[in-house]
Amino acid sequence: MTTSPEPPPEAVTRDPHWAAKMARLRARRLPERTVAWVDDQALKREVGDAAMVLAKARAEAERLAGEHGVGAERREAWIAGQPEVLAADARLAKANAALEEGTLTLTFRALPRPVWEALLREHPPTEDGADQGHEYNVETFPAALISASSVDGMSVEEAQELLDSWADADAKSMFTAALIVNQTGRADLGKG
Repeated sequence: MTTSPEPPPEAVTRDPHWAAKMARLRARRLPERTVAWVDDQALKREVGDAAMVLAKARAEAERLAGEHGVGAERREAWIAGQPEVLAADARLAKANAALEEGTLTLTFRALPRPVWEALLREHPPTEDGADQGHEYNVETFPAALISASSVDGMSVEEAQELLDSWADADAKSMFTAALIVNQTGRADLGKG
């Protein structure tokens, strides 16, 4: 078995292909994750109802297109132009806009590795927590991580306030979003 000699490091760094690859690696953005909550369930129902009305209007327009002999090449435009379809499409667009307006979102960005490690050092597990295998202090780390990862600028105090006042499921979904963005890899290993 023969092995190829390794090129000198200076040659590798001068290689335009390597330089281009390094430029792309340096330009990568840290991953982000958004979590959303909708408090008004009527907004969700209206989107579902409007989508159902649109589906029924399109099905009826499809049936009428067949009766009127509308050819396949013109059928979609004909269906989309029917008054009932236009009205149902407008209702769905309005419902989606209302849902978007009524949705609360928080976005979290992964921390650079040194910042992540410093945050873990600042919030070490308690003795009991360490015995249970925890990597961090379960009382202080969640609010600190949420704040540090928040794209929206949430303070530690604000994060702790929400963690303490929200329902357990909502508080956990906020913390989990901040945790996952910092612990989930994006590499496509084996892509070939």
